[in-house]
Amino acid sequence: MTEPQQAAHNHDEHETSYLTHRQIMSVLAGLMMGMFLSALDQTIVATAIRTIGDDLNGLSLQAWVTTAYLITATITTPLYGKLGDIYGRKKLFLWSIGIFVVGSVLCTFADSMYQLAGFRAVQGIGAGGLFSLALAIIGDIVPPRERAKYQGAFLAVFGTASVLGPLVGGFFAGTSSIIGVTGWRWVFLVNVPIGIIALIVVNATLHVPHRRLDHAIDWWGAVTLVIGLVPLLTIAEQGREWGWQSSKAFLCYGIGLVGIIAFIFAERAMKEEALLPLRFFSNRTFTLTNIVGFIMGSAMFGGLAGLPLYLQIVKGSTPTRAGLLLIPLTLGIMSGSIISGQVISRTGKYKVFPIVGAGTLVVALAALSTVKPDTSLVATCLLSALFGFGLGNLLQPTVLAVQNAVSPRDIGVATSSATFFRQMGGTLGTAVFLSVLFNQWAARSGQEFKAAASDPNSAFSLATRDPQVLAQPQNKQFLATLQQMQSAGGSKAGAFNDTSFLHGVASGLTSPLFKAFTFGMSHIFLIAAAASVVSLALLFFLPNIPLRGRGPGDGGAAAAH
Repeated sequence: MTEPQQAAHNHDEHETSYLTHRQIMSVLAGLMMGMFLSALDQTIVATAIRTIGDDLNGLSLQAWVTTAYLITATITTPLYGKLGDIYGRKKLFLWSIGIFVVGSVLCTFADSMYQLAGFRAVQGIGAGGLFSLALAIIGDIVPPRERAKYQGAFLAVFGTASVLGPLVGGFFAGTSSIIGVTGWRWVFLVNVPIGIIALIVVNATLHVPHRRLDHAIDWWGAVTLVIGLVPLLTIAEQGREWGWQSSKAFLCYGIGLVGIIAFIFAERAMKEEALLPLRFFSNRTFTLTNIVGFIMGSAMFGGLAGLPLYLQIVKGSTPTRAGLLLIPLTLGIMSGSIISGQVISRTGKYKVFPIVGAGTLVVALAALSTVKPDTSLVATCLLSALFGFGLGNLLQPTVLAVQNAVSPRDIGVATSSATFFRQMGGTLGTAVFLSVLFNQWAARSGQEFKAAASDPNSAFSLATRDPQVLAQPQNKQFLATLQQMQSAGGSKAGAFNDTSFLHGVASGLTSPLFKAFTFGMSHIFLIAAAASVVSLALLFFLPNIPLRGRGPGDGGAAAAH
């Protein structure tokens, strides 16, 4: 930070009025309720997605359900930063909860994966404000030195959601119907009562000071951002199906490039009113943390998309059990965040934790790439916990670094920008990684079955010669389905839109299919590991600016604390 910037930085800090500990805890109650709504929804949907995909005959299209949600959440995130400055963050937080609930209701009426993706996009419009506004509000009322301590409360929300989500999602996914409504549709419908309670709690407890800052809304920036991102995400999802050099692919490349160039020009024209003010990129901390956030967002969401499918498809876990087996990952995130938060609060230094986090992720992702169908669940859970520990050391310290590197008046925009880049990476990562996974799975399965059939001692060959195995109806159905898939071009990812035909099939018959799945999964973890190496290298150049304490004008508040 240059000396003039530092002077402005300190001047703004002197004008900042932080709240007392009691006031902060009251505000936290409202923030945690809103974030609980979003966190619970993500864990419930992740647990139930296989059942949903099988029922709607589109499991390989699940990337659209996730990316549609992330696209709208990503694009609206910086808008919430600006609108919060104008209308107050509380009003926007209530609005985002309301939109999220409306999107949840719409999701219950979906009759196809594409419809569900569209309705999830509505949910994403609300979700874009839940996380970024909560972090911005904490940035408004808590000095950076103490912020890590209070943000630990958010981890309790995610920890609780990670335990309840699999139980609730597994219950709904495993129930055929409840009062005439298909079980999995309650995955979204349950958000309605939770959302209503959240609205009441937030309205009653979220009392934060608001000093109106009039802004011009950068609508052209939002429009050009959509034009730039959507075609690129489309080709990331459909590239292997269409061909990376097809006419459709080049059309997407062209439109995306034009959109990104137009977005840059729009941001230059809007200057301080831009969704992403270009002056922020002269701040090395802002630039580095957002590049790292983009990369780590793709690694995080890509990994989180693959693990539940592995546990359910390869390990045969129920949705509930698969969700519970991911608790070690959440505990890893919580422990990493709590440890880093406590040390940061005491020392005021944060740089070492993102470096430790990125290094841990490289090791964890490389190890996860070696997971096979016969890998023990204990080993998988331990690697998941290590993966989570790396994320925990990255997520909170990088947000703190961004908030600390800008003046308090820029916290809203800077926080939403940091969230934007992480979600944009997650959106792209989910689309690319799931596309790679399903295409590798489909392409590799033919090779695995051919190799297994040619080996008379393979588990597959032995099973096909076992009269008792062949006498079972589900095994007969599996072999018939397999033959149909091969004759219909089973090398396409769409061949696995419905994996319910795997239920109850002898392990010997499915072993080539599961080997092919883990082959595809190892690819996405290796890609994520390589990306994490880049992040690790960049983080060594991150400035270590001491975290600010309370402003001098807040001595009374400090004493009250």
